[in-house]
Amino acid sequence: MRLDDLDPSDPEGTIAAAVERVSNWGRWGQDDVLGTMNFLDDATRAAAGGLIRSGRAISLAQAFDMDGPQRGWRRRTNPIHTMLDTGTDAVAGIQGFPHGLGGADDMVTMPLQCSTQWDGLGHIFDHGRTWNGRPADQVVTSLGDSRTGIETVRDVIAGRAVLLDVGRAFGVDGELPDGFAITEEHLERTIAAQGPSSAVGRGDIVLVRTGQLRRARRDGWGEYAGGPAPGLSFTTVDWLHRTEISAIATDTWGFEVRPNEFHEAFQPLHQVAIPHIGLFLGEMWDFEELGEACAADARFDCWLTAAPIPVTGAVGAPVNPLAVR
Repeated sequence: MRLDDLDPSDPEGTIAAAVERVSNWGRWGQDDVLGTMNFLDDATRAAAGGLIRSGRAISLAQAFDMDGPQRGWRRRTNPIHTMLDTGTDAVAGIQGFPHGLGGADDMVTMPLQCSTQWDGLGHIFDHGRTWNGRPADQVVTSLGDSRTGIETVRDVIAGRAVLLDVGRAFGVDGELPDGFAITEEHLERTIAAQGPSSAVGRGDIVLVRTGQLRRARRDGWGEYAGGPAPGLSFTTVDWLHRTEISAIATDTWGFEVRPNEFHEAFQPLHQVAIPHIGLFLGEMWDFEELGEACAADARFDCWLTAAPIPVTGAVGAPVNPLAVR
């Protein structure tokens, strides 16, 4: 799909047309819960093991603390870390342990999508339907996601990852401006510029660096959580389907370009990618260290393990992705 084909006044029609072209409903059977993770099979994962050379591991996670980006939209807050037992308690002798033993315990209260995280297949609906055409009210209830909860991919998300540093390729000083719509042409030109290690194939996990996170850390969070941002253009929907990638993650809050490309729309690419393609989306990942490492040796693929915390029935989950080079 080209930008010229996008009618900004007709999100409903454009979304419906895209669904007709790219829907994966029924592709892996009516009972499927893995969506595009079906592309990341054992053979694909085993082949990716050869990408580990130096053994250097790089965390792609942002911090989980009160200094995070959240502003309270839809009750999303930053994590609240509370100590339950402390060294103060131990020294005061009030923990009740014998022979001088002391210890510390703590807890965290947080929305599951407040920092680096995966969107699960139950996170977004299209006209009341979830992934594979299931009625949303029969899948996601107050008890959670009974079919495609994030625990269904607890042992799946590990394999070859490819960093597409679009910020470095098209930005100023490595950063794309807010509102920059990343098209298929931008992705393909980035791949060409970075070289053969950037070729995207079946089962790959694509990592798109825009540079917005680096800017937010330098200038302050501002509207990082929910405001204007660079991101994927709606027109990349066919590329996302055609490449048969297993997942895609960005260093932004919402994955797709914001403001969205229609006059009145909210996250239209989510509306196709998750419930129809069955694609797993990662948001608020940190690619700064990885981007520097990849640029230094002109190698942009790596082994990635990014298993979500398997909260039963959750429609998204925190993750500490580890890229190993």
